[in-house]
Amino acid sequence: MGKYGRVISAGLTAIVLAATLSGCGLVSNGDNQEAEKPAGAKDGDKIVIGMSMDTLKEERWQKDRDIFTKKVEELGGEVKVLAANGDDATQLSQAEQLISQGVDVLVVIAHNAEATAPIVEKAHKEGIKVIAYDRLINNSEVDYYISFDNVRVGEFQAQAVIDQAPKGNIVYIGGADTDNNAHMFKEGAMNILKPLEEKGDIKIVYDQFSKDWKPEEALKNMENALTANNNDIQGVVAANDGTAGGSIQALTAQGMAGKIPVSGQDADLAAVQRIAEGTQLMTVYKPINAIATKAAEMAVAAAKGESISTEKSVNNGKIDVPSILLDPIAVNKDNLDVLIKDGFHTLEEVYKNVPKDQWPKQ
Repeated sequence: MGKYGRVISAGLTAIVLAATLSGCGLVSNGDNQEAEKPAGAKDGDKIVIGMSMDTLKEERWQKDRDIFTKKVEELGGEVKVLAANGDDATQLSQAEQLISQGVDVLVVIAHNAEATAPIVEKAHKEGIKVIAYDRLINNSEVDYYISFDNVRVGEFQAQAVIDQAPKGNIVYIGGADTDNNAHMFKEGAMNILKPLEEKGDIKIVYDQFSKDWKPEEALKNMENALTANNNDIQGVVAANDGTAGGSIQALTAQGMAGKIPVSGQDADLAAVQRIAEGTQLMTVYKPINAIATKAAEMAVAAAKGESISTEKSVNNGKIDVPSILLDPIAVNKDNLDVLIKDGFHTLEEVYKNVPKDQWPKQ
């Protein structure tokens, strides 16, 4: 059922909230800072999109939220955002809260690809469509999936490292085992690395996921890899910029930073600065403006009951999910201007730690 079919349910919810919260409900402003608003209140017939986020602790996700919200508002809707900060139970509870508030569409950035499946079922029971944003929700009947070609991301990462280190020992520092994207990045990387290992050109001497994408977990992994191989490492394929940062911290302690190519992803400012300085080889830029804007358009269209055109599908273990997969961009020291021209980072931010006489001419 749509918004209007849920009027009675919303009214009952308002009564319960009024009784338990002394007449006031709680609505997030996007930072999990709760602002008071009359329980069950609706802004007329305005479309309301719920956004259930894994985390807002990383710079990248703050940008997604802001661009997505701005676009939905431009299209006449509003967004309610709740972030679980990496906790599965919290994300499920927050999604239920958004559903109970009668959002028209739910956009989910999953912390755990499996654990978020019940969110889809609960939303569908209330006639609410679900869009998996950047991370697939496995074993569910999620309505749409929008992301980048994540296998290609992994291929970019591995190829860049191999171009610099075509022979020797390679370390793979993965992301969170619970994140379907981490497996797709690894799949792409192994598309490049495994054939070379079979030829005898390289040897994958260490391959581990990093719990919750935490840099400190990547640091431990990289320290273990260095210890196990007596520092005889020629390249590091790190699944994102956070794991790259942890890996580079371990390399720095051994006086090896800048001597060993390290990949990344997300074009986080700290990583881009490391690329400018020479301690990180590359990152993969996934134009956030493109995915957030497109996802906002999809969410509003779905709320209006309009059809959404998708050219691809991705199997999530249960169904082939209608999908939109955008193109990522490999970024290294030679094309950092891509980020600057796109307004993602400024020249001053990127080259902050580089002597000014070495900045590119504008």
